Amino acid sequence: MTETAATEATRATPAARTVFLLAHTGRPAAIRSAELVVQGLLRNGLGVRVLEAEAEDLPLPAAVETVPDAAPGVLDGCELLIVLGGDGTLLRGAEFSRASGVPMLGVNLGRVGFLAEAERDDLDKVVDRVVSRAYEVEERMTLDVVVHSNGDIVHRDWALNEAAVQKVSPERILEVVLEIDGRPVTGFGCDGIVCATPTGSTAYAFSAGGPVVWPEVEALLMVPISAHALFAKPLVTSPTSTLAVEVQPHTPHGVLWCDGRRTVELPSGARVVVRRGAVPVRLARLHHASFTDRLVAKFALPVSGWRGAPH
Repeated sequence: MTETAATEATRATPAARTVFLLAHTGRPAAIRSAELVVQGLLRNGLGVRVLEAEAEDLPLPAAVETVPDAAPGVLDGCELLIVLGGDGTLLRGAEFSRASGVPMLGVNLGRVGFLAEAERDDLDKVVDRVVSRAYEVEERMTLDVVVHSNGDIVHRDWALNEAAVQKVSPERILEVVLEIDGRPVTGFGCDGIVCATPTGSTAYAFSAGGPVVWPEVEALLMVPISAHALFAKPLVTSPTSTLAVEVQPHTPHGVLWCDGRRTVELPSGARVVVRRGAVPVRLARLHHASFTDRLVAKFALPVSGWRGAPH
């Protein structure tokens, strides 16, 4: 589902257009990229806002607005969030985007960067497209995650890519039972279980042997990690399904990771319930290239010899 950038612009403050910039300031490439983006936006009359903690590491002109990291509404009045960095920084940006509803435009400075819309060499194009509002906004599914222990809810979280239930001790496997829509499916010992969105199908779930799912497909994935079982295949369910992973009482405790950024310990007997998230993450798109082309480019897949359909 997309909407035009013109619609997005109506959410900006009437006095001026403002763009929020988030960067991995630990990388020299990110610092230089941030400097170029800021200069381009200011030169074209757009306001720029950054976090105070990042401003200390960036060579920023006085015209740039800074806000405390923990301040509520840090993106209020911003029409766009530009994120410069690798996958970790992009997922950090997704947290800001989801909380504010402001769409995120990612510039990849890392390795794969499936969430990114542009690469380091595209900075001039990024600025031009933002200035002219030549972008569209796409909504991506998220996950809502609830952890139960002894019948009580002990933790709530969310994820854009995946919620992963994993073992803690390397020498002990995690015994789990999988459930879909209130019915048991199978149980086994494993290193973990990944519950993922289509967006996350090219992340941890992919590394665990799960299928690549096109982003426009609405589905939930459940992918075992190193399972000791004959039937331990990746499962693809309806987007309205409820997935559950029960950590068996006799097994060592586990841990829940959401997008590899937020974690909580799972006691023995814990139950992790995963559903489609109520709040999506909104991504700004500059290109109309198909996901197939993106997949081929990101993984450098061999396609030489392809002749295409006959004309």
